[in-house]
Amino acid sequence: MRKTKLKYFETKFEKTPTYTFSLKVSQLLKISYVSVRGVDKEEGAVQRVLSARRIADIKNYILDGNLFFNSFILNWNNKDITPNIYSDHIELPLIDSSAQVIDGQHRLAGLEAAVEENTKIGDTSVIVTLCLNLTTKEAAKIFLNINTEQKPVPKSLIYDLFGEVVNDEEHAINRSTDIARQLNEDPNSPFYRLIKFPGSPRGVGVIELSTFVSSIKDDLLPNGAFSKVKIRELSLQKQALENFFLAIKNSYEKKDLWDTKSKNPFLRAAGFNGAIDFFMSTLIMKCAERKSFKTETIIEIIALDSNNLLSVEDIKGLDGKTARTKIKSALEQSMYKSLPSDNGYSF
Repeated sequence: MRKTKLKYFETKFEKTPTYTFSLKVSQLLKISYVSVRGVDKEEGAVQRVLSARRIADIKNYILDGNLFFNSFILNWNNKDITPNIYSDHIELPLIDSSAQVIDGQHRLAGLEAAVEENTKIGDTSVIVTLCLNLTTKEAAKIFLNINTEQKPVPKSLIYDLFGEVVNDEEHAINRSTDIARQLNEDPNSPFYRLIKFPGSPRGVGVIELSTFVSSIKDDLLPNGAFSKVKIRELSLQKQALENFFLAIKNSYEKKDLWDTKSKNPFLRAAGFNGAIDFFMSTLIMKCAERKSFKTETIIEIIALDSNNLLSVEDIKGLDGKTARTKIKSALEQSMYKSLPSDNGYSF
C-alpha cells in the first residue's frame, strides 16, 4: 500500500478537526470520489448531480494554464484504512475512492478531464482540507457553510482590488451585471427583486438584465461618465445609481406609485433608459460639483414635483427612442425649475 508523507496545518470547524496540506492532482484524483445526496446511501453524501457544461468550462479553464487557490474539502470515509496523524506530518494512504468530496466536485471533474488531455497537469499541486469520518449531518453543515453563507466575489471587483483601469467591453459588461445583481439583492434598493435575470421564474423582475447592462456599460469604460468624475469602485458606482433612483422613488412613494408597474414609467425599459441618460449626461456632473451623491442632494437637484409626476400614460404609444428622450427631458426640466431666478445669482 502506497502512502505519502505531508506537512499539514491543523484547525477546527467548530468541533471537527481538519487537516490542510498540498497534494498532487494525480493523488487527489486517486483517493477522492463523489457521493451524491439522494442517490448514494452512505454517511456524508451531500453533493449535487454534476453539470456536464460546467465541467467542460472548468476543463478548458485548466487547459488554458489556470489552477485553483481555494482548497478541495474531503471527508476520509474508508473505514478499513485511515491516515496516520503525527505532530509534524500526516501519512496519507493512496487508496482509490477513500475520501468523499465535500466541496470541489466540479473542479475535481474538470481536473480529471483536463488530465486526460494533458497528463502533466497531474503533477501540479492543489490545496486539500481533509476531515475524517464525518456523519452526513456534519458534512452537510460544512457544505451549507460554503455554499450558502458565502457569496462569490463579483467578477469585476478584481479591477478595483488591483487598481487596474481596463478598457475592455467584457469588463464593462461584468461590472454592469455586478451592479444590477447588487441592486436586485439589496432590500434597501429601489430595484430590489425588480431586475429580471436569465432563468428567473415567469413574473419575477420587470427590468430585463440586458436593458440594465446596455444602458450603463459604456459609462463604465475609462472614458465613461463614472471615470470622468473619478468614481471607479463597484460599491460607489452601485451606491450612486441606487441613490439616484431612491431620489426618484421618494417622490413617487408620496403618491403610492413606485410599485405600481402600470403607472410608474421608471419600471419600463424606456423610462429606465431615459433616467440613466439623464444621470450620465447631466446629474453625475452636478453631484460631482457638489461633492455629494447622497439621496438628499439628488432630491434637491432634480426637485421632482409629487403633484406633477410622469406616468406610463405620458409615454404610451411612443416608440422606445422617443419615450426615452421624453423621460430624460422631463427630468432635465424639473432640474431647471429648481434653479434660482436671475437675481438669485452672485456676479
